[in-house]
Amino acid sequence: MRPTAPLVLLAAAVVAAGTLTACGGDSAGDRNTVKVAFIKDTNAKVTVRDDYIRLVAREFEKNNPGKKVRLIPIQASENDYYTKIQQMMRSPRTAPDLVYEDTFLVNSDIKAGLLRPLDGEVGGWDDWKQFEPAAKAAARGQDGKTYGVPDGTDTRGLWFNKKVFRRAGLPTTWRPRTWEEVLDAARTIKRKVPGVIPLNVFTGKGAGEAAVMQGFEMLLYGTGEDQLYDPRAKKWVTGTKGFQDSLSFIDTVYKEKLGPDVSDALSPNIQTNVAAELLPEEKLAIDLDGSWLGQQWQRTGGGKPWPAWSTTLGQAPFPTRAGAPPGRVSLAGGWTWSVPAKAQQPELAWKLIETFQSKRNALEWCVRGAQIAVRKDVAADPRYRRSVPGIGFFTSLVKVSRYRPALPEYPRVAAAIGEAMEAVTAGDATPEKAARDYDDALKSLVDGRTVAKP
Repeated sequence: MRPTAPLVLLAAAVVAAGTLTACGGDSAGDRNTVKVAFIKDTNAKVTVRDDYIRLVAREFEKNNPGKKVRLIPIQASENDYYTKIQQMMRSPRTAPDLVYEDTFLVNSDIKAGLLRPLDGEVGGWDDWKQFEPAAKAAARGQDGKTYGVPDGTDTRGLWFNKKVFRRAGLPTTWRPRTWEEVLDAARTIKRKVPGVIPLNVFTGKGAGEAAVMQGFEMLLYGTGEDQLYDPRAKKWVTGTKGFQDSLSFIDTVYKEKLGPDVSDALSPNIQTNVAAELLPEEKLAIDLDGSWLGQQWQRTGGGKPWPAWSTTLGQAPFPTRAGAPPGRVSLAGGWTWSVPAKAQQPELAWKLIETFQSKRNALEWCVRGAQIAVRKDVAADPRYRRSVPGIGFFTSLVKVSRYRPALPEYPRVAAAIGEAMEAVTAGDATPEKAARDYDDALKSLVDGRTVAKP
């Protein structure tokens, strides 16, 4: 992850909490107020999540007379958001009562003593049986306890501009079978459609998990089994050809100038730029990205309304390296609503989670936020199935989707992967050297629990 200054960020978080729009006013020492911290898009025009959370907050206050919801929207990149909420949760004075938590951080935050288990609450909640087992597992600690309620999941694949493909003489029914076919399409676009960026693969430290998860791991998980972590040996993996090959793909994209300019690719703002500018302005042909992109282009709450996106963009699965079964790769992630260990109003926080995750509100969020449903009853709802163009395609990837290792060490490992990607992208290291440097760093990050694989 990109280095941050925790004390400065904590101050920024407190300022954000006190100055951004909130429901219910000042809640210091108020037993009737529940404080909710969540990430706000770095593009101020994107208000999909904000609008939805305010909607639920108003419903909660209406159904619970005398109770108030104080919203703490934190406008930051994901890396900075993680740091801010972790610092806030360390003190009863600054801890929110409810926090929006990325599932990849759940186990590290449990180990740090920042979250409280919710087994008693979910055990008595009839709706819990509607949640898919994989979604429940994403919020489960190594101790077997549940530390959050997921609000949706996501999958990843290739978005491509069909207009640009036509100009390049490429089929608009494109389904690449190998990495080389992805690169060949990008090379054709570079040659035949000058002025358009052929391919975006997020990379480096600035983009955080956007680079590590939907860039590098989308590659790595298509090179063979257990290339990152060996669950049988319970050890992290070093020395694999798949790791080097994944870095070599990144190296090819940026060495052949098939991607954005390196300075843009390594910017923390690259995600916003791709969604708000490059794709809608038809300056990018192929984007390896997530299922949620459609929310950016909605008429209401989107960062840049783009009604034509549903007919302009196509979707294709990302292939395995050489087409080996199952032939396509996807990573699944998602976020949960969790209660900090130092929350002052945990009972109110749980009641608010129940409100967020009622079937009606869960459906509303999936429709507004282009989320993949984790509730079975929502996934079966006709409104969900016709909500966003492409929702059927991305939902179909759930069955082949893999998850990041749900381990406390994962955030540190991810940071090391981001550093390896950045070194290759910037031309500071060959894929082979960057892989060796990663292996050396990994041993200290996971207390020597590594196993070498060819």
